[in-house]
Amino acid sequence: MDADHPAPISVVVVDDHAVVRRGLQAFLDTEPDIEVVGDAEGGAEAVALLQQMSAEGQLPDVVLMDLEMAPVDGIAATRRIRGAFYGVEVIALTSFSDEDRVHAALESGASGYLIKDADAHEVAAAIRAAHRGEMQLDPAIARRLMNSLWTEPADDPAADLTSRELEVLQLIGAGAANKAIALRLDISERTARTHVSNILRKLGLHSRTQVALWAVRSGLAEGAPTPDARRRGV
Repeated sequence: MDADHPAPISVVVVDDHAVVRRGLQAFLDTEPDIEVVGDAEGGAEAVALLQQMSAEGQLPDVVLMDLEMAPVDGIAATRRIRGAFYGVEVIALTSFSDEDRVHAALESGASGYLIKDADAHEVAAAIRAAHRGEMQLDPAIARRLMNSLWTEPADDPAADLTSRELEVLQLIGAGAANKAIALRLDISERTARTHVSNILRKLGLHSRTQVALWAVRSGLAEGAPTPDARRRGV
């Protein structure tokens, strides 16, 4: 594909209900910039499929992952995929919206979390956002999640970060994509990506979503109140 006609975003759909997989594929196939390239009925099958696709040099850009599956659920599968296949984004898609599962999904490396009754166009928007390196959350989940994240860090895990990496970390926590970070800090987008990779490595994380959550929890996200200010209600 040339610059005027970029390759569509390739997607794998994972759900243990065939009707859900078919429904998602039927809708996504109507989106000109999205192409479903595979599907799996469980977490183990999803990991095996990506291993096969990796061997063929055809990893997908995004995986739509149901969370409620057995014996390997979507959270475990997401963790394996994010740890083994660099650059593959995962969006959690489930019927459940409790905060513990949201945290578990995002901390396993998911780039977004949507409820299954989300509008089909919201699913497409989440796929596009994940492909851009951004995070997309169901609005109701996002509100509850942000309210629950204000916890003080036990120590100072940012001690190993350089001053520039801290600046990048703050912007990631504010939701900035690499292009916006590059413009804000007057650096190249490639340099921004390098800083993000270094932050992931130093913090032992697998996705920029995890970095964003970590920054918010630690009070390091740009514009976030400090722990002292939160205690004072500022």
